[in-house]
Amino acid sequence: MTNLDLSKDFVPVRIAVLTVSDTRDLSQDRSGDTLVARIDAAGHDLADRKIIRDERAEITAQLRSWCDDPDIDVIISTGGTGLTGRDVTVEAHKDVYEKEITAFGTVFTIVSMNKIGTSAVQSRATAGVARGTYLFALPGSPGACKDAWDEILAPQFDYRHRPCNFVEIFPRLGEHERRK
Repeated sequence: MTNLDLSKDFVPVRIAVLTVSDTRDLSQDRSGDTLVARIDAAGHDLADRKIIRDERAEITAQLRSWCDDPDIDVIISTGGTGLTGRDVTVEAHKDVYEKEITAFGTVFTIVSMNKIGTSAVQSRATAGVARGTYLFALPGSPGACKDAWDEILAPQFDYRHRPCNFVEIFPRLGEHERRK
């Protein structure tokens, strides 16, 4: 249900991709590859890409480092959103968020329910904003990354999407900083 205002120009955003895994490297990172391919196909810029272990402090440090980088607008992580003891990506994200985008998890669950039924309850996908940067934590499967990108993120990162989108409010994400 995408409604594009074609009188507006497309605005590319700079996106970093973080894969959280104890076992994968770039040659095996199908979820990261899925995101990178979609980012490129949509006309956005891949700002950086890394793979990091399932260690909360390391994930948090990487997220904060990218939030401090003025050349990164968006961070999408994949992996570590499940229920097992090593799944700590959600906690790391929440350590960084200034504001949580609570509806993202709900919308992701709705999209997932249509694809995988009640297995969707096992995901803890989340999103937030920190230091003027959007952060999204997606499950570690290529299908989940595809669904999140195609159904939610692609429209929201297209400035022409109506009635509203994430890109048009980029300039206002840091308003609280200017008030101090």
